[in-house]
Amino acid sequence: MTNTEAKALVILLHGVGSSGADLAALVPVMAPALPGIVFDAPNAPHPCDFNSGHQWFSVVGVTAENRAERIRAARGAFDAVVSESIKRNGFYGRLDRVAFLGFSQGTIMALDALVSGRWPVGAVVGLSGRLSTDDMADNIPPTPVLLQHGAMDGVIPVGETLEAERRLKALGVPVETLIVQSLGHSISAEGINRASAFLARHLA
Repeated sequence: MTNTEAKALVILLHGVGSSGADLAALVPVMAPALPGIVFDAPNAPHPCDFNSGHQWFSVVGVTAENRAERIRAARGAFDAVVSESIKRNGFYGRLDRVAFLGFSQGTIMALDALVSGRWPVGAVVGLSGRLSTDDMADNIPPTPVLLQHGAMDGVIPVGETLEAERRLKALGVPVETLIVQSLGHSISAEGINRASAFLARHLA
């Protein structure tokens, strides 16, 4: 299948200190449930501050008070990465056939892209992240969102996903939430199966 024959595109957005290749390991697991859908796993645009991976924004000295400003500052570079992926895969002008799947910092950026109104994509899956944006658009598209989190996450507390669910629903965004017991800051087989089914339903 060439990209011109694909019916949808899923862009995988990795976490801080990681890479697109790390998250691309999910593709062989998800692809059988998503025939006709292509995946792209770009690297975040900046080298990580503390290892050899990449980051969407720096977490050195990040606080609840300054995180939103760092996200705003990261938007231009994020948009450039996403735009290039969409054009390269043949989905320019077809955002309804594009989905974001993010992990940790990738989820933060994916949710920001949606609620800021910049990227009204067809679906968003957010794993182990949070919604830190403080400048929401007036008319946020009703893009379906699936949020997942490990109940034992010691990096980003599970309460962040519950708060994101509350805020998104208050904005009229349809949200599904999966809390995985005994899971830390990671991705579970249950979560990937649920994400695959969710994307199949909304990108079919």
